[in-house]
Amino acid sequence: MRRELLVLGARGAELAAWLHRDTYAPAQVVAYWHHQAKEWATFTGDGAMHAYVLLRQAQATERTEAARMLDLSRAATEGPWTLPPRPRAEALQQQARALALTGTDAEQVARVLDQAHVALDEAAPSHGPVTCTGPLGDGYTRERLLVQSAICYREAGQNERAVSIFGEQLTTRVFARRDRAFFTAHYSGALAAAGEPDAAAAAALQALTLAAGARFGQALAELRRTRDDLAPYARRPAVREFRRRLGELTVV
Repeated sequence: MRRELLVLGARGAELAAWLHRDTYAPAQVVAYWHHQAKEWATFTGDGAMHAYVLLRQAQATERTEAARMLDLSRAATEGPWTLPPRPRAEALQQQARALALTGTDAEQVARVLDQAHVALDEAAPSHGPVTCTGPLGDGYTRERLLVQSAICYREAGQNERAVSIFGEQLTTRVFARRDRAFFTAHYSGALAAAGEPDAAAAAALQALTLAAGARFGQALAELRRTRDDLAPYARRPAVREFRRRLGELTVV
């Protein structure tokens, strides 16, 4: 029974890390739960879970620490363990984003994203709702990979390409409210970088409407990045309205 509890505990600790990160918890709190998840996974010999937490650590790493993000995402796919196809695809996508942040050319970023698609091709179909005891990363879908690829292209400076992918994928209804808020926030940033401030502000307001009530932390953090990107256009009515509403939410 102890081993079964430790297996479940590792899953729960990883979820706790994610929840703390999404609610503005200090980085050391998130790191504590990631460490706990890896420790319990080690106790049970669950290499896949250990690698999955490495992926989650990479996702929790700030953009300013791109080298660490790259090390973590590579360790998830290249260490002495085997990730199932779906989380392996997600780890490769995270590796592509880290490469983009380190200044790697867009062609290499695209090649790693192609590897993520190959990994996803090997995955068995998902069955039923995702649960904490179900297969690791079972909720990682083609649609999610595509929209996260747009994030990678944005980081690589391929803003028009990112805008095109976001625009296509966000018309679908496959994303939950939290995910749609996060991806739409990234979309607004890509539009701002592509020189479309009014469209960026409109997308940012959509994301803010989705994120404000439940205070989805990761989406709000990305919207603050968009706010800074739109600073040169602060006098435009749509941009001013977005900045005002985001500011009101921040001070509440």
